[in-house]
Amino acid sequence: MSLGIRPIAAAVALGSSLLLATACGNDSPASTTDAPPTAVDAPPGSTFKVTWGPLSVPAGLEDTRCVTVNVKNAEAIKVHTITNKLTNGSHHLIVYRDNGATAENLTPTPCQPFAGTLKGAASGVTPIMVTQKKDDSLALPDGVAYTFKANQFMRLEMHFINTTDAAIDITATSEFVTMPAADVKNEADFLFMGTPDINLAPGATETVRRFLSMPSVLSQANIFAITGHTHKYGTDMQVSYGPQAGPMMPAYKPAIFNWDEPETAFATPAFKIPAGGGFDFECTYNNTGSTRVKFGESANDEMCFFWAYYYPSVGPRVCAVTTQLGGNPFSLCCPDPSQQALCERLLGSL
Repeated sequence: MSLGIRPIAAAVALGSSLLLATACGNDSPASTTDAPPTAVDAPPGSTFKVTWGPLSVPAGLEDTRCVTVNVKNAEAIKVHTITNKLTNGSHHLIVYRDNGATAENLTPTPCQPFAGTLKGAASGVTPIMVTQKKDDSLALPDGVAYTFKANQFMRLEMHFINTTDAAIDITATSEFVTMPAADVKNEADFLFMGTPDINLAPGATETVRRFLSMPSVLSQANIFAITGHTHKYGTDMQVSYGPQAGPMMPAYKPAIFNWDEPETAFATPAFKIPAGGGFDFECTYNNTGSTRVKFGESANDEMCFFWAYYYPSVGPRVCAVTTQLGGNPFSLCCPDPSQQALCERLLGSL
């Protein structure tokens, strides 16, 4: 996936635009129809499906585009399982609930990556799943669900790249399976975490390791799944958790790390981060290219991030740690009213 982060300059600059621009689709034709969508009743176990594309992508084109789709659920539903399917050319798909949308926009439209997360629920746009694998399913723990309001709008954000010599058609689908509302005890939510501190010399094999402190607002978070993320030069990623002074407990350690089909590690039971603790993570790279590689949005740049799913929800967070602010590691989780100025910079850089 790619949430581009340009080098941090004097204060904080962690990458490419995340939230400064208008949410995708809002500045394009509002809808394919002005009529209210036809709603469908949803008994437990019902499946709803939404689609991105198809879009014909010319040879060599890389872009991020969004659609806004109505799920057409007559009543509020509790979603327990999400399955995403991507075609060739898809770098990653991000699925959001969009509580601010009022109409569909089914035309894949250029949009800002990861829109909404830094502002949290106040933005009306909240991520619920990221997929880089061609066929990816997320089953939430017992008693845990995502709530969709009636006639829920979804935003599907696709980052794609056509590396072939001819145009290809790219499509993605997302399916939602419901559970009984009476069985739901907690709401799920999403964390996106990592570092922009990547600067790989040509031909070099390097490991980037950082400790990311977690804010107290997440002290009761039960983390039940983690997916690691690099781009094509990444050969390994590992994540542990615990107090900063140690010892650490492994949370993500795939036997073989495949950057383009990264494993999702499920924790049973879910785990909590101890007070004052955080995540210790590292990414290893082999820069087989002839130029220096830095952090960035493009599939030709690199990343060292991971996403995690947790409950009970206190809202989505984007968390980053960097040494580009005077040399000492600095951790930031947004949104955070006490760090508003730095979060403002961050939302223009992820």
